[in-house]
Amino acid sequence: MSEITALHIQAALGQRVRKLRKRKGYSQESFADATGVHRTWMGAVERGESNLSFHNLVLISRTLGITLARLVSGVEAAAARLTEARRE
Repeated sequence: MSEITALHIQAALGQRVRKLRKRKGYSQESFADATGVHRTWMGAVERGESNLSFHNLVLISRTLGITLARLVSGVEAAAARLTEARRE
């Protein structure tokens, strides 16, 4: 298995945020509003283009009504799959 990069983890985390947001029934704009961030920034997060601070991780998890642990659950495994997929 090749090395998982921080960018792959960032992308996997963005995908996780998008999945959980949709599961809760939020549009990207309404979720950004509820979280207290700009919609374009949230879009960049979900595309894996923006690095999340701890503060923003807390805001996102609170808006989703889940723990930080649940928010990041499975992100490394998903990043590993991204890494392998990009190698092929």
